[in-house]
Amino acid sequence: MSTARYRAFIAVAQQGSLSAAARALGVSQPTVSSQIATLERQSQIELFHRQGYRMTLTGAGHKLMTLAQKLLALEAETEFFLRDSGQLNQGELKIGAVGPFHVIEMVAAYSARHPGMKLSIRMGNSQQVLHDLENYTTDVAVLAGLYDRPELLVREYARHAIILFAHIDHPLARREQVELGELHGLPLLLREQGSTTRTAIEKALQAAGVKPRTQLEIGSREAIREAVARGLGIGAVSEAEFIADPRFRPVRIAGDPASTTTYVYCMKERSESLLVRSFLKAIEGSAAPNLPVLLTAPKPLIAPTAKKLA
Repeated sequence: MSTARYRAFIAVAQQGSLSAAARALGVSQPTVSSQIATLERQSQIELFHRQGYRMTLTGAGHKLMTLAQKLLALEAETEFFLRDSGQLNQGELKIGAVGPFHVIEMVAAYSARHPGMKLSIRMGNSQQVLHDLENYTTDVAVLAGLYDRPELLVREYARHAIILFAHIDHPLARREQVELGELHGLPLLLREQGSTTRTAIEKALQAAGVKPRTQLEIGSREAIREAVARGLGIGAVSEAEFIADPRFRPVRIAGDPASTTTYVYCMKERSESLLVRSFLKAIEGSAAPNLPVLLTAPKPLIAPTAKKLA
């Protein structure tokens, strides 16, 4: 029995197409297509309705989906048992993350305690990182948003203020800090919808009744930096992720009205496993102490209560 075929089957069912499933699994589209074809040929059952590139489950496919998920969960549980029965002097810890800053310091803290363990980091957007965690591709996940899902447990890791940064020739660049109201009517560069930075800054602006002029909506930190460097507007970023550049200067918002929080997630059913517990223990207090915007120490493992961020 090839669990890879069932993994491909589940990915196609969840993603809705071969290409999206291949991206989620990190393999080629022909590989996924071959696995699905083999599964259908050997079982002599049509598992998907095909409408162009879109693929939806048949009645038999829905029944197999339930069984396949149980099969992979059992496989993962078996693997976790074997790994957790050891002494953490060998094996692998798999981490999913949306950004490099905090996950790297977590890896450093864990490696110092468990130098014999291999660590791997799988980067992606929030949806991909959560998908990997819930499908046992990773052991823990590092995210910037709070997600209310009953199968997850979460620990708050660190909170950082959102700051502005402006081109060195911009009037704001000569200031140490500005009032939020001073952004009214100014060109503000925003990340894409769903960005936690954008959500936080927009919430603060709305609460204060401030309406900047949205100059551009840009889908990456790097592109925001280049746009600011070319004088196209003012950028906003978590202070933890700000990278100094001679072309622009950081400017704090008085009172730090907007902030982002980094959280560490694990599956609730695995929260007491040796592997996950060792990671959570190792990262306690590992958030960089020289950051003045670290407002909270890591909290005990809790169930998330806030709703999923838009």
